[in-house]
Amino acid sequence: MLSRNTLLVNLRFLDAALSRLELLPADGISLASDGQHVVYDPRHILKRYKAAKEIPVRDYLHVLLHCVFRHMYVHTLVDHVCWDLACDVAVEGVIAELGLKSAEAPRAKHQQTALAKLKTEVGSLTAEKLYRHFLDGGQSPAELSDLRGLFYADDHTIWYLPPDQRAAALGQSSGAGDGESKVTAAEADWKHVSEQLQMDLETFSKQQGDRAGGLLQNLGEVNRERYDYTAFLKKFAVMGEVMRVNDEEFDYVYYTYGLRRYGNLPLIEPLEYKETKRIREFVIAIDTSGSVAGETVQRFVQKTWNILKTTESFFTKINLHIIQCDATIQEDAKITSQEEFDAYMKTMQIHGLGGTDFRPVFSYVDWLREKKEFSNLKGLIYFTDGFGAFPEQMPDYETAFVFLDEELNNYNVPPWAIKLVLRNEEI
Repeated sequence: MLSRNTLLVNLRFLDAALSRLELLPADGISLASDGQHVVYDPRHILKRYKAAKEIPVRDYLHVLLHCVFRHMYVHTLVDHVCWDLACDVAVEGVIAELGLKSAEAPRAKHQQTALAKLKTEVGSLTAEKLYRHFLDGGQSPAELSDLRGLFYADDHTIWYLPPDQRAAALGQSSGAGDGESKVTAAEADWKHVSEQLQMDLETFSKQQGDRAGGLLQNLGEVNRERYDYTAFLKKFAVMGEVMRVNDEEFDYVYYTYGLRRYGNLPLIEPLEYKETKRIREFVIAIDTSGSVAGETVQRFVQKTWNILKTTESFFTKINLHIIQCDATIQEDAKITSQEEFDAYMKTMQIHGLGGTDFRPVFSYVDWLREKKEFSNLKGLIYFTDGFGAFPEQMPDYETAFVFLDEELNNYNVPPWAIKLVLRNEEI
């Protein structure tokens, strides 16, 4: 309680968050949180206080920030070692920036070198970016363990338990399914708290100076809107006619009556076509200005193709153009079949690496249309990770700019274009 009151006095903008957690003494759990309680062993807390009175304050803030950033609401397939470490580094980095004297525990000094190194390697220290870094960084288990020791404050075991088992782990009883409903409600509550906190900090950020920079970055990451690229791509579907039975306009009553009455003579034959939404002609434009890695581009093209080639995506005949462009058109690959796409992906190379200008692609597509290369072009997706010059006039086909962004930049696109911001792992 003393630690909570200390934080409330010094960090008033956390008042809504501080009131959400119920203190729950428990034997066998040093310090943990399930998003609803702060579970602690009183003897453990007293030992920490005896070592330095600032340690319990920092530990409480550490646990609280896990809740604000919703770290415990994580997919069951996540790598526990990397996620635990990423979350601990993220919250300790935020605490270090806040510069709260009452939370200056001895471990803060030992963390400085590691935090500086990680900032150089990763950039903004959010749990999501750190997690990808630890997964791809090739650190040995011993190195990850050493890092965890520097930033450890609480036990995360409860995060990975099924909802109904969390209550049992805390020595509480819950009915069947009751645990899941409580976890869902708690997650929604913390989502509201973190969104409100982000809005308050952005509104009054000048009062906090640079102290809230890391806190805002983590809030921006956890509160950012997630996009379903598959659903997004379906917006580019066009109406077309394909040869297949139209079940909606076929009356089985008359059909089967004819078979019964006259043998093999149905009264009404089914229609052999139906109107369906499919993609026939499409353009994928790729910004090759130099900042998008070739492997990332290939993953994006492959994912887009995988979506387009599904049964409900393409007509029998395909006309897909993959255009590479930096400040000028560098390559135009025409794809009309799965075989051609497979061959293109095997030999695909990135051309250009110059400046960024979006206009040449639109001029080139207009030229292709004049040459009758497209008869009914409805969609163009431009994959980029930077700023560029846009056409002044709106094209008469749907256009989307897909930005690959790891730093939450606010890209401005013309009102006629659709903007989609994805992260590397989303493609």
